[in-house]
Amino acid sequence: SAQIADLQQKLLDADNGDRAKQRWDGIATILEAKCALKYLLGELVSSKVQESKLQSSLEQSQASCCDMQKMLMEERNHGAELEAEFQNQILVQEQQHQEKVNHSSWK
Repeated sequence: SAQIADLQQKLLDADNGDRAKQRWDGIATILEAKCALKYLLGELVSSKVQESKLQSSLEQSQASCCDMQKMLMEERNHGAELEAEFQNQILVQEQQHQEKVNHSSWK
């Protein structure tokens, strides 16, 4: 089954290569060559425009990713600050409690 699919793909590839060669070989006049060249240049321009759009989209996505990473770092830092503040409050509470216990045991 896999070998059959592989052979079919090879036949399709060979057929497409033959078609492209036949099309190229079929250009017999300067006018046909000019038309073919005009078409190919149009395709080249179109692909360059598409490439430019994709590049712009990629740059925007990268900028957005950097912004998200900055926000994430800021949130992590804020979380760490809150955690430190919370731990400090716990420590103060424990110290106050210990002082109360010590005070009441002295009485």
